[in-house]
Amino acid sequence: MSSVLISVAELADLLEAGGSRVRLLDVRWALGDPDGPQHYLDGHIPGAVFVDLETELADPPSVAHGRHPMPELPHLQKCARSWGVSDGDTVIVYDATGGLAAARAWWLLRWAGLADVRILDGGLPAWEAAGGKIAAGDEPDPEPGTVVLSSGHMPTVDADGAAGWQGVLMDARAGERYRGEMEPVDPRAGHIPGAVSAPTAENLTAAGHFRPPAELAARFEGFGSGPVAVYCGSGVTAAHQVAALAVAGIDAALYPGSWSQWSNDPKRPAATGPDPA
Repeated sequence: MSSVLISVAELADLLEAGGSRVRLLDVRWALGDPDGPQHYLDGHIPGAVFVDLETELADPPSVAHGRHPMPELPHLQKCARSWGVSDGDTVIVYDATGGLAAARAWWLLRWAGLADVRILDGGLPAWEAAGGKIAAGDEPDPEPGTVVLSSGHMPTVDADGAAGWQGVLMDARAGERYRGEMEPVDPRAGHIPGAVSAPTAENLTAAGHFRPPAELAARFEGFGSGPVAVYCGSGVTAAHQVAALAVAGIDAALYPGSWSQWSNDPKRPAATGPDPA
């Protein structure tokens, strides 16, 4: 778990030791909640930098690429340096929703070559519950970092790859969106033919912690065998699924465009109902 997650106790010890460069990134974001910056100002882990998922962890939305396209590498590097990140740093990302947003930062920074990026298990609620200190208002601007990023360190798949995937293609959205019973944001309802419904929320306990590795492994084994690829609505919560799979010891590719890209292409078929086909 230590290559993906860090516990509140481990983070507290790491910060107290002060022997290594630790960068804390607050990635509070949720679909339909534009108030992440205000949530940060209301209270955050001391020393954390707010990261805007919409503008720093994604390019502008488009019909061709989806609602949260991967950011261009120079833009991501510029942002990472503005957060104070340098090569060799330990980067801890957190949110207040079980890592559903923070995992986007974890995945992108790992994709861009940072070796030590971890998600705070349980996020800010777990930190507060353990008596961790909370700071309000703005933090001083961090000293600019010098990190040099490079692409391709985590596997990805495009729309054609998802269409012909030979293995397990997981749809990480809620079950009702997979089945096509509702679609709140994208132009068509349903799922990619052949995909199995594997809602991301089921990776978490009721308290918002990742389930133990053995539980996650048993869950994912139930979807079948073979190479794994994951998509969601726009490539955000699918990153959480990739993280949960990694906790279980399973490598997985991410389809960054996800359903928001797929459903905007009239040539791509959509399946509905509870079955993959």
